[in-house]
Amino acid sequence: MAEAPRPKRKREEEEDGAAAHDGAAATEPFPLAELRLRRVLRESARDKAVFLHGEVTGPSGEGTDAVVILEKTPFQEEKVLELLKKHTKLELQMRNDIYSTYHLYPPPELSEIKTTVVYPATEKHLQKYLRQEVRLIRETWEDYKNITLPFIQSQSFSIQWVYNILEKKAEADRIIHENPDPCNGFVLVPDFKWNQNQVCLLLLPWKRKELIDRSAEKIFVILLLIDGGEAVAKRFGVPGSQLRVYLHYQPSYYHLHVHFTALGYDAPGSSVERAHLLADVIDNLAMDSMYYQKRALTFALRADELLLKKFQEAGRV
Repeated sequence: MAEAPRPKRKREEEEDGAAAHDGAAATEPFPLAELRLRRVLRESARDKAVFLHGEVTGPSGEGTDAVVILEKTPFQEEKVLELLKKHTKLELQMRNDIYSTYHLYPPPELSEIKTTVVYPATEKHLQKYLRQEVRLIRETWEDYKNITLPFIQSQSFSIQWVYNILEKKAEADRIIHENPDPCNGFVLVPDFKWNQNQVCLLLLPWKRKELIDRSAEKIFVILLLIDGGEAVAKRFGVPGSQLRVYLHYQPSYYHLHVHFTALGYDAPGSSVERAHLLADVIDNLAMDSMYYQKRALTFALRADELLLKKFQEAGRV
């Protein structure tokens, strides 16, 4: 929904620093064996995932923080038969009448764990993945102007990875679809949450197309919905009636982006207090181009987030 610009100088400084790191990271694999575990930030039994804070000691002896996310990958139909054939021996854990549970230990090639690394990680990254209590904020237009927008403009959180994708400096081989139109074009890439089983994609426009003051360009978002949906249907055979297409507010980073996920996938971040269906956004703007400047928006903030503190200081929580 609302996207806000950052000062050009700040963005360039972030990009210069990130680019220097990207160059080094591109040639050196992450030294997982050297990681020293500092703490478990969070674990999710539902998602079969654990979020770790680790530290890697460099040649100088100085430690550098890292976030490592370990996720058990979903079963793939084509490998289930192979799993059963290779492991017919089961280790009984419990039996009661017709019910029994076992441990089955798959071979390495069938026991993949998806590993996501953020390195070097800043304090903001650590806080992002740390389990926190959350609070619901009901943000009016006045709140946005007086609290949210000034806060966003004061922050610096590098999104160099977005520019790397758009400029094809990274993940070029993962681009699923590309619309080269310089004004309304975009690339469609797998989301970080992609599990190779359910559609979970990210649409990134070439231009930032800022949604300043909680407004939007209706024609632009319509094109995103139509063209992006057609690309997904053509590539994966998933019709629009089986796709969840939405924007986040608050977004996790301030470059307009659209999520495309299969309805059968319980995607993180698709809850009602954060996700806004793109079709609904288009309809709302068709009724009133100032729609998002007139209504309050609800979103959740973690207890340690600075934006929540700003709302508390203003007496709005």
